[in-house]
Amino acid sequence: MSTREVILTGDTPTGQLHLGHYFGSVRRRVELQETHDCYFLLANMHAYTTRSENPDEIHSDTLEIVRDYLAMGIDPAKAAILLQSETPAIAELTFLFSMLLPFNRVMRNPTLKEEIKVKGLGENYSFGFPLYAVGQTADILAFRAHSVPVGEDQVPHIELTREVARRFNKLYCGIDENIEDDDPIMLEKGLFPIPRADVGKVGKLIGTDGINKMSKSLNNAILITDNPKKVKKKLGQLYTGRQSVTDPGDPESSLMQYVDIFIADKDRAAELKDKYVRGDNIGDGHIKVEVAEAISELLAPMQERRAQYDGDDDTIIDIIRDGTARANIKTEETLAMAKEVSGLGYFSRAITFGDSK
Repeated sequence: MSTREVILTGDTPTGQLHLGHYFGSVRRRVELQETHDCYFLLANMHAYTTRSENPDEIHSDTLEIVRDYLAMGIDPAKAAILLQSETPAIAELTFLFSMLLPFNRVMRNPTLKEEIKVKGLGENYSFGFPLYAVGQTADILAFRAHSVPVGEDQVPHIELTREVARRFNKLYCGIDENIEDDDPIMLEKGLFPIPRADVGKVGKLIGTDGINKMSKSLNNAILITDNPKKVKKKLGQLYTGRQSVTDPGDPESSLMQYVDIFIADKDRAAELKDKYVRGDNIGDGHIKVEVAEAISELLAPMQERRAQYDGDDDTIIDIIRDGTARANIKTEETLAMAKEVSGLGYFSRAITFGDSK
């Protein structure tokens, strides 16, 4: 058996991935697949929380995410890419974990509250919408993951997962209430590691509106399939400090963030920022053009890799099938152990998966 630490993270299929996904999480995943046992989840069931009337779109978006993964450098030979709806242990653990969390605790999750606000759901959301926050704890703990690469906005979900792991270990594994998360006893006697959030160097990439996190639903995202002309047009719309009452040279402004992230030559980045702050005959337009060229240079090899899989759904489904089969080995083991210690284990079962095409 592998002695490497386990990584679990994933994406809800809401369309193609963009630069916010890459810098917030996927780039880190590409690094971790070399040193950890990695599982990358296609959270297609979670997509039904707000789009249950569009199953064909969710199906298509799920396949597109895999193409984006491959384009960004994820290697299915090194990391399992799995489908949530074909990993039954996750659904069973969601039900069990929902018994360990008060409803008002779930609804206090700031990420959940922000999603309700941003998506304009008001009170018109399904019961499954808050339940997906519990489902995310099952996504992670089903793999007994040690770490979860996420953007900073997802950290509250990881904290909720830590609470569930802690509660389960103390309730069913005989661990004293006073034992701390990092105490060796927690790992030795507990079923679940207390997972930590692995926030990338870019915790939150501001979108081209210059205000909100990059998001396709907010129409402020640069997709990895955008050609240079489209990238330049989107960057041209980037809202900057020059148009506001804030300091236009603020290093935390959206434009300066883009300079830091995308200008690979750090001496050149420092020069641009210095001239911009001093108002030294350089404006938004010049910097935006230079940043757009750097982004297109970054995207070019991704787009070349992605083109290899355009229209080839069979290969994509084979990759998902193989990854899900590997994932079910891990998650069924976790579920069996969780049932045993919680008094739900009456007899063993086996799942046959992935033999037929």
